[in-house]
Amino acid sequence: MIENIENIELQYLTLDDYTALKQAMIQVYSNIPNAYWKEAHIKSLIDKFPEGQVVIKINDELAGCALSIVVNYEDFDKHHTYREITGNYTFNTHTPNGDVLYGIDIFIKPEYRGLRLGRRLYDYRKELAERLNLRGIAFGGRIPNYHKYAQELSPKEYIEKVKRKEIHDPVLNFQMSNDFHPSKVLKGYLEGDEASNEYAVLLEWDNIYYEKPSIKAATQKKIVRLGLIQWQMRLYKDLTELMQQAEYFIDAVSAYRSDFALFPEFFNAPLMADDNHLPESEAIRELAKYTPQIVQKFSELAISYNINVITGSMPELRDELLYNVGYICKRDGTTERYEKLHVTPDEAKVWGMQGGNELRTFDTDCGKIGVLICYDSEFPELSRLLADEGMDILFIPFLTDTQNGYSRVRHCAQARAIENECYVAIAGSVGNLPKVHNMDIQFAQSMVFTPCDFSFPANGIKAEATTNTEMILIADVDIDLLRELNQFGSVRNLKDRRKDIFNLSKTNTNST
Repeated sequence: MIENIENIELQYLTLDDYTALKQAMIQVYSNIPNAYWKEAHIKSLIDKFPEGQVVIKINDELAGCALSIVVNYEDFDKHHTYREITGNYTFNTHTPNGDVLYGIDIFIKPEYRGLRLGRRLYDYRKELAERLNLRGIAFGGRIPNYHKYAQELSPKEYIEKVKRKEIHDPVLNFQMSNDFHPSKVLKGYLEGDEASNEYAVLLEWDNIYYEKPSIKAATQKKIVRLGLIQWQMRLYKDLTELMQQAEYFIDAVSAYRSDFALFPEFFNAPLMADDNHLPESEAIRELAKYTPQIVQKFSELAISYNINVITGSMPELRDELLYNVGYICKRDGTTERYEKLHVTPDEAKVWGMQGGNELRTFDTDCGKIGVLICYDSEFPELSRLLADEGMDILFIPFLTDTQNGYSRVRHCAQARAIENECYVAIAGSVGNLPKVHNMDIQFAQSMVFTPCDFSFPANGIKAEATTNTEMILIADVDIDLLRELNQFGSVRNLKDRRKDIFNLSKTNTNST
């Protein structure tokens, strides 16, 4: 048959196709009496929802068909029947304002099977659901081989064996291979379906591009532009001069319409030069006194330049304890705080710094983000917990003195991008500070990492700065690609975790 094919076309169903459609249904459903739609039914479907009714023709002969309606899914119980979902075969359940595309029928004539025509019909349904911004697709799938095992297996056991390839069910196997997942067993679904013992499997497909209608004027961005600031350590005479330099960089990345500006860890360390005569532990506490002013200034800059500023990190005193913290200064005027949870041995020994206690994601106008400060990136549990909360972009401000230290941050950051199916942006400082104890030298190369799959760079690097050179790095990241990766990637690191043998959860109740 394949060698005689001259053309294959996907067309909208018309009433002119009815005779061929009826004959095809009688052939396909020969074991179910009167299993074909009347002409009035087809006319009703076409009138109500012409886009949902398509046929595949080979050499101008009908080879397959897919019929569907749009329903308000919440109006129906999970235990619905075919008669109920179709409004007693009137299709009055169809509503243009519905949220789910419901499959009424789909079939391929026996002589045309093996040509993957069914996949074309399913792909059309998926494209239609995406175009209409529907939550997904649902339908009751027959299990025509179940009658052979009904005496020994429950429907649930049968489905599990089909999943494990221990039993072949041509319909269910095909549906699951097209990304539909079984949701529920439906009893008494289709009258007269003796091969399935009138059971069906409720199969669902989730539209990863679905956007819930919002009354807000703002929409969440899909292409997000990141501005990374590779900061040169140099001496400044005062806070005003340092913030002038910070504003220069914010202005620069904002001019390129960046959504985020990321500063490095302890970018404000040059201000310790005036206190270089003090012990390091006292000098860092003097530096902490500037933090409220810096945060306030960054918040003003975020508003005036219409950009979300991630302030890297700064020392902060709370209840006489010293922490390494940063702030997300959003362009809507709000600010949110994050903490370094793992302080390095040097930070604890020289400065007396404490590890923080709060770990969470942050909602922005560009999706959910997370921030881990330098050493925190080397602990994979943290980013995995953030990924579980829906993080799309992980920002890592860092400060490393040697290439060894930088390599740890770099390679761990790239691993975080792969294992959590997210983007990771790292930004560090370069140059020397000869007049500041414990901050003498810096080594950095700022980067944006991606997962490693076909839709991303082969090496997992979206953009990279020149090593040890003051500059900005601008890169666009596509959030929709993460959704596709999660569902259809060649590997699915998040979905394939063995939660049956391990579990990861927060124990600190202060972390939200």
